[in-house]
Amino acid sequence: MTTEELQICHQRAIATSSRVRIPLRSSVWKGQSGEFAGAGTGSSLDFQDHRIYVPGDDPRHINWQAYARTGSYSMKLYREEVRPVIDLIFDVSTSMFFDPLKAIRSCDLFYLCAESAQRSGASLQIHLIQGDAHRQIRYEAVATHHWWQQVAQLSPSDPAQAPQLELVKVRANAIRLLVSDLLFSGAPEPILRALHQRQGSGIVLAPYLQSEVDPAWDGNYEFIDAENQTRHPHRIEAATLKRYKASYMKHFSLWKQAAQRHQVSMARVPAEFEILKALHAEAIMQKALENH
Repeated sequence: MTTEELQICHQRAIATSSRVRIPLRSSVWKGQSGEFAGAGTGSSLDFQDHRIYVPGDDPRHINWQAYARTGSYSMKLYREEVRPVIDLIFDVSTSMFFDPLKAIRSCDLFYLCAESAQRSGASLQIHLIQGDAHRQIRYEAVATHHWWQQVAQLSPSDPAQAPQLELVKVRANAIRLLVSDLLFSGAPEPILRALHQRQGSGIVLAPYLQSEVDPAWDGNYEFIDAENQTRHPHRIEAATLKRYKASYMKHFSLWKQAAQRHQVSMARVPAEFEILKALHAEAIMQKALENH
């Protein structure tokens, strides 16, 4: 990706973040003091419930109307206002950038998540990961596009292995956003469990190409392993293509089933469509993102 291409993705993400955002208002989060509805009680104007007065309670919250009726003190409880905590994890495996269209869509999603978090006033931490190599970066590195240089500095022991999310220092009660194509072997559970650790809430956005879903291969091909940069000659016949498509569909079916069990919002985002159309295809419907 060139700096100009990254700038275009960033500007598109800024524009998109005024229409689509991380699903903060439609859910209940725990976090620091801020403007969103939380899981506890506090001093906002959003009435929640009553409880019996306990000595030491703030007398400003006594329900004096109820006292006039019953002669007993009770407290008005209000919904706590919190500042969301967001951990954005970007899988920078080579497969995410191997095709130009997919590279653009991967960056679109990364920038959109970062800009949406910034616009919400959330406490944002950003992590780049490839296999067992990871690095935390500042938002400034995203805004200036210097994060791209840091991708090249990651040195995983096995570039083809799944992102080792358990190595990333995530924060308690955080919204965990993973941007990854999920094109690695192994069960989804370790990653989904990592998204939920320390009472976190998980969201997965997976960019993909239609040519991955339904390739038109026929005849002799030399396939390139995107992660290891190795070449493998194969002859593709109808039966081979059928097995590939079945395996591909099974892989993502298992991911979606596992995401439901772990209560992780997961959406695949096509690379060929305009960004808003691509997000409405699945991400909005699956509540991985929401409209403003």
